[in-house]
Amino acid sequence: VQLQASGGGLVQPGGSLRLSCAAPGSIFSSSVMSWYRQDPGKQRELVAHITSGGTTYAADSVKGRFTISRDNAKNTVYLQMNSLKPEDTAVYYCNAARIRSGAPLSYWGQGTQVTVSS
Repeated sequence: VQLQASGGGLVQPGGSLRLSCAAPGSIFSSSVMSWYRQDPGKQRELVAHITSGGTTYAADSVKGRFTISRDNAKNTVYLQMNSLKPEDTAVYYCNAARIRSGAPLSYWGQGTQVTVSS
């Protein structure tokens, strides 16, 4: 199963980007959808997630600047990133996590590069 992430690019500090990630409907509706990011040489870190019911979480480092949302009709999760900083530069990955028959399942997208630089 492949999640399709898009929307990354090069942006100046203070700018905005919106990432999108589409998942198969059979997975999306029952999954917690998350965005992670990873810089080379660093561990992958959780940026934000949203449950199937719409409850959201954002890491302290992005709280107030990034907003996660989901469109259940389009099976797509979004990450609106505002007031971007150079330290937000990373490859961003989307993830779908759910429980099926008591077992945890996790699916990843291919990653999209976000570069914040002047």
